[in-house]
Amino acid sequence: MTAVLGAPPALPRPRTRVTGPAVAALVPLAVLLVLGVYPLVLLLSNAVHDDLGTVDLARWGELFGNPVFLDVIWTTVRIGVLTTIGCVALGTFLALVIAFVPFPGTGFVVGALNVAVSFPSFLITLALVFVWGDVGVVNGGLAAIGLGPVHLLDGQWGVVLAEVVYFTPFVLRPVLGALENVDRRQVEVAESLGAGPWRIIRTVVLPEVLPAIAAGGALVLMYSLNEFGIVLFTGAKDVQTLPTLVYSQAIGRGEYQTAAIAAVVNVAVSIGLYLVARRVTRAGVR
Repeated sequence: MTAVLGAPPALPRPRTRVTGPAVAALVPLAVLLVLGVYPLVLLLSNAVHDDLGTVDLARWGELFGNPVFLDVIWTTVRIGVLTTIGCVALGTFLALVIAFVPFPGTGFVVGALNVAVSFPSFLITLALVFVWGDVGVVNGGLAAIGLGPVHLLDGQWGVVLAEVVYFTPFVLRPVLGALENVDRRQVEVAESLGAGPWRIIRTVVLPEVLPAIAAGGALVLMYSLNEFGIVLFTGAKDVQTLPTLVYSQAIGRGEYQTAAIAAVVNVAVSIGLYLVARRVTRAGVR
């Protein structure tokens, strides 16, 4: 007799259980959404809505058709690029001096740089104002001997100077750390082959520390494009950047849509220049 075999009974599907690590991973994700994504969404919403909540894109056309707004964008980019160039040049030079030309007090200088990084930007700027401002120590001394004042901090170059002074340690520290890992035997071999100091730096040292220079420069560029305190505290009345425009429109005039548009442009410019800087530096490293 032939036995008819039926299909095996279906086994119950195991229930998916949410484990502890999965729940723990959801916590930082939720914090990121609340503190990072939601403000950006709210910013974009304010940029395309007027005060009554109506969609209004005409304001975008008015702003981008205004030469003053375009000049603010260009001023922001110009100050950021000039500051980055100055910080990269000065920070790399100082790192090379500290690493290869030891002098008494090197440890103190490095420690002071570590402390300076923790200072707020307006504090460094305020110190420069006390020294180089219109009523600072230098101009007070010049007035005492009958000489005219030096208006060093009144314009764009004063802002660049203050930002270079403040942001240079952000380049110096990673470059100095990279220099500590440079194989000194390569330097000794280059010296034994008759290479001069500048050629050794150009052909042996800089290729090793170029990623650190690029990282520090990109960091300075991002900070400079979004810097508010230094521009405000230098007292440069004719210099307006996107962050100061956001402040003046939102707090001073209550033009929240204009402030939101300027903030969106500031974010777009920062991300765009950052990506360009990354691509350029990656091409240089290769």
